[in-house]
Amino acid sequence: MRLAILGAGDVGRSVADLAGEYGHEVVALADSTNAVIDDDGIDVEGALQRKRSGEPVGVDDPDDVFEGEYDVLVEATPTTLGDAEPGFSHVERALEADRHVVLANKGPVAERYEEVRALEADSEGSVRFEATVGGAIPALSTVEDCMPENVTAVRGVLNGTANFILTRMAAEGLDYEHVLAEAQDLGVAEADPTFDVDGTDAALKFVILANVLSDGGFALEDADVEGIQNIPGSALNLAAEDGRTIRLIGEATREGVRVGPRLVPENGPLAVTGTRNIIQIETRNAGSLHSSGRGAGGPETATAVLSDVNRLADH
Repeated sequence: MRLAILGAGDVGRSVADLAGEYGHEVVALADSTNAVIDDDGIDVEGALQRKRSGEPVGVDDPDDVFEGEYDVLVEATPTTLGDAEPGFSHVERALEADRHVVLANKGPVAERYEEVRALEADSEGSVRFEATVGGAIPALSTVEDCMPENVTAVRGVLNGTANFILTRMAAEGLDYEHVLAEAQDLGVAEADPTFDVDGTDAALKFVILANVLSDGGFALEDADVEGIQNIPGSALNLAAEDGRTIRLIGEATREGVRVGPRLVPENGPLAVTGTRNIIQIETRNAGSLHSSGRGAGGPETATAVLSDVNRLADH
């Protein structure tokens, strides 16, 4: 498959770097200001080296990506809320041209799911978005394989930054601010960690899951969300005395989305440590299914993108 990649951050660069290993060709790579486009395949290593050196990724206009000969648009620009722009318009242009779309950008399917599905219904192209939920963890494909109507709920831990902070607070008896600073020093937390610690990032992922279960109907504003900023170290100490700990747990059902700190058994499946994520899928016929791993990172998320591309190629 010929890939046109919008977004040259960690995920977009990793998709470009790994595409060849999966048997696909990159014909365009664009950031917000420049692009390199070649219908016969771009020089990926040259483009990535220019990006690493702070040079323009290419001499082309990002808007020209849509005029090229590509099979799949990989939308890996930053997630935006509300109107989900420019990601939504990128999806719209590709589908109107009867091309496939693979999303790493959560915005379009968290905030405008029904519109994306309507565009898909009128197109020869398809939309896939495994990478929007849990990085390399096959959350959406597992729901798809089980069939959404046979899934009653999905819950779990889907933010590594918040999980790292809670793990360190519990293990070392440290307070929130101390561990947050440590996480920022280690690169686990962003300079502005708001989306991670206030529950927004996890909520977007569970909104997407709720949309898949219900075939739409949810956006971030519909979620009940609480973050971890106000959890004192003493709360984790008290939980440990009772054989429990605290994790930022999300839940998606057909009735709604909830994300917030919850007490969980210290040795239970949801008490993953460090930056690990876990998804627990409750099914009607197969019981509870668990999948755990790294929920973020360029190469990890790129594997989910490329797995979606492979599914499109197979069909």
